[in-house]
Amino acid sequence: MSEIVDKVKRKIKGQQPSQASQGSRCCPAPHGLPGFVFFLAAVFTLSFVARLGLDNSVRLFTAGEIATQDVAADQSLQIEDVEATSRKRDQVADSQPPVFDVSPLPYEALAKSAEDILASVRAAGGEDLEKLRWQIAENLNTEIGSDIIEVWRQDDFKALLQGEVLPWLKQNYEPGVVASTALFAPFKNGVLMRDLPSMMETLRVDTRDVRDLKQIKDDLEHKLKVSMNKPFRLRKAVYTLIYPLLAPNMTFNQDITQARKREITRAVEPLYYIIKKGEVIVRQGERVGPIQQLKLQALYSHRKGPYNLLRAFGVFGMCLMFLAVLYISLERSGIKRIRSTDWVFLGVILLIFGMLAKVADVVTLPGGGGLPEATRSIYFAFSLPMAGAAGILALFFSKRLCILVSLILSFLAANMVYGGIGIFCYYFVGSMIYIYLMKRSETRSQVLKSVLPLLASLCAIWLSVNLMELGDPAMAGTGLVFVALSSFLSLLAVVGIAPIMELIFGYTSRFRLMELLNLEQPLLQELMVKAPGTYHHALIVSNMVEAGARAIGANPLLGKVAALYHDIGKLKNPHYFIENISCKENRHNKLAPSMSALILIAHVKKGVELAREHRLGQQITDLIGQHHGTTLIAYFHHKAKELAESKGDDPVREEDYRYPGPKPQSKEAGLILLADAIEASSRTLVDPTPSRIKGHIQNIVRKIYTEGELDESQLTLKDLTLLTDTFHRILTGIFHQRIEYPSAKAVEAKNGKPREEPVCAVDPKTAEHAA
Repeated sequence: MSEIVDKVKRKIKGQQPSQASQGSRCCPAPHGLPGFVFFLAAVFTLSFVARLGLDNSVRLFTAGEIATQDVAADQSLQIEDVEATSRKRDQVADSQPPVFDVSPLPYEALAKSAEDILASVRAAGGEDLEKLRWQIAENLNTEIGSDIIEVWRQDDFKALLQGEVLPWLKQNYEPGVVASTALFAPFKNGVLMRDLPSMMETLRVDTRDVRDLKQIKDDLEHKLKVSMNKPFRLRKAVYTLIYPLLAPNMTFNQDITQARKREITRAVEPLYYIIKKGEVIVRQGERVGPIQQLKLQALYSHRKGPYNLLRAFGVFGMCLMFLAVLYISLERSGIKRIRSTDWVFLGVILLIFGMLAKVADVVTLPGGGGLPEATRSIYFAFSLPMAGAAGILALFFSKRLCILVSLILSFLAANMVYGGIGIFCYYFVGSMIYIYLMKRSETRSQVLKSVLPLLASLCAIWLSVNLMELGDPAMAGTGLVFVALSSFLSLLAVVGIAPIMELIFGYTSRFRLMELLNLEQPLLQELMVKAPGTYHHALIVSNMVEAGARAIGANPLLGKVAALYHDIGKLKNPHYFIENISCKENRHNKLAPSMSALILIAHVKKGVELAREHRLGQQITDLIGQHHGTTLIAYFHHKAKELAESKGDDPVREEDYRYPGPKPQSKEAGLILLADAIEASSRTLVDPTPSRIKGHIQNIVRKIYTEGELDESQLTLKDLTLLTDTFHRILTGIFHQRIEYPSAKAVEAKNGKPREEPVCAVDPKTAEHAA
């Protein structure tokens, strides 16, 4: 008998699903590594495809040529208008006033030379005087007669020169004297006068009051002849000495002036032609002008090819940063719950919608489909159903994961269509709104109705983007048509793609859960017929789990459906479970405790097999495999220990009487384990008053918690307190007091003895939980 038991035990243990398969929702990171590598490969591929230029629509026409087709800008550019920039710089340079240096040196040289000549003439005599006359005439480059020399030797001349002429010249030299006022003719905006000793500059807008050498001579002649009434002989001596020595002290500084013109020219910003994406550069049949040729050349030189490798790496690096945010935002156990299949699914969604964006960017309709050429590419970008991708993800994953993946997809799609911050916001905000709408949809009709609020939201975003970036209210009305197209395409994506993905990847959407909740499902009908006790037990547990999930913020629909199917493994051997056994027979009475334990353990494995056979989905399959965790089958373990002690056999191994697990990996799994144990063990209660029920629930919860079965389920002590109150309320309603009918008492009194209650064998499952 022991050999048979060991053989069956090895067979069942060998066929038990591994922890990785049953608890794949929480497999360690290495188990999800292949899928994560695929996801990274998908992001890497889209990052490089995003910067790949495939559009060869930019044709190059020269000035004077007739365009054979419409050419629209495939990107926004700034092209420098060289001629306009040059004109502006020349204008600014011309407006820069020239710099004239005003120096005291010319007057000082004049005064010194005049005094030196007088001193030498007065000191010389005889032949030396004659030689000096010729030398002075040579130096002054003028004819000097003996009579002039005689005047210069007189004291009156010296007094006139030093007392009147030189001070008057000094006074007139201070404002500046130019060689000729004709120098100011080109400078209409005035001149800058720079005083050389102090380097102070003064802007002289009106240069008419600046005198030249001719005016100085005329003024000096007028002063001596009219104002001072000097004789001609004396005046001629002054003119002969002073006129050759006169020199302008205000001179044009060409070097400084040119340097300043170059400096101010460099400060002038270039003038650009602004080309917006979608703008028509030239139309078919139109003669190309010089400016159009310039724009076409710029677009051709900046076309999307050749490939920009650095930008592609930049896009990929940004996506890695988004993944880092995902890792930080999810707790460590949350990251582990993303399975390899999940990563593959996310990668496939990215590839489908990312490549859709690229196709929309590079493929144009023949003739534009009747759309204006200037706005065709913009409209196509806003018609993409990126919100639909977020809606598909919202059916299967948590809200936080959906938002982070939608962020990556929106960023990649915006780069696919070479859009700016506006198109990125349109994709991302629309995705977040649709995630919210899909999370609130419980039925397929609600999914269909969700297109209306999505449409309203996308229209509002489109109008905001239009005002923010495009600034063209005329485009708003036509753009709303494409925004509506985006909304309905998003709905079609959810309705059409989600079921296909659900079938391929084995996911269970909310709508599939609603279908499984129908009690007319063949599996539930079979359970009701073959195992009515188990069926009734599952109904109660599902109600308890649903109420508990709502209390602690878990998924009530998933928990309720999984609880409804958690014991379907008992269909294989329904009569070995006490809730399905009549009171006259109990097959466990003829089996060894080890064999009974193996039969109980096997119902978990068989439940997983049936779940896969009937395509209940991986989530429900995992919960079925975890609903007993690694709990001990206490009743048969205790019975085996007693038999071993009475026979003197080797001690019983405890692990042979434990479920193989894994332990509950989510709140829903922990809920099912607690509700299952509490509901089954509550059947052993005698006179189940509210206080006894509450104490019983607390004992079961405390026992399961202290054994560590809930360590991996994310259930907190606060959650356990809320669950205790919720389960107490439900079980109190089930075990409420009933009035004992008089007819029953009358029957007992008539027979003279109390009515006998049927006595059944101990429920191994109930006893197990009661222990």
